[in-house]
Amino acid sequence: MDPSAPTICVIDDDVPLRRALQRLLGAAGFAVETFESAEQFLEPPQPAKIGCLVLDIRLGGMSGFDLQERLAAGQTSIPIVFITAHDDAATRERARKTGAVGYLPKPFDDQSLIAAIHKALGRT
Repeated sequence: MDPSAPTICVIDDDVPLRRALQRLLGAAGFAVETFESAEQFLEPPQPAKIGCLVLDIRLGGMSGFDLQERLAAGQTSIPIVFITAHDDAATRERARKTGAVGYLPKPFDDQSLIAAIHKALGRT
């Protein structure tokens, strides 16, 4: 794996899903780091080169939308692929308005996630 390749950061409080996504994305050739919460992601040190976030919307503390807003307020622009088990029209619209690169209701198929990450990395 290329050490200069961007890291895909998976932020989800569901341990089995987080582990599965780490295995899937690693097998697809991505550098991956996982975080159980938005707060954990914000703790230093963060990966040097973040390619995108795969970010659950509903987390135990700070939500995925809260994290996105905090990053934007700090002038940090990281492409985000939102994932959620709580899909509805209002949530989809909010994700669209935040400029999310992707929005995937759970359960989603592997190829949809990989395609969204490629889009986030500008590889479409």
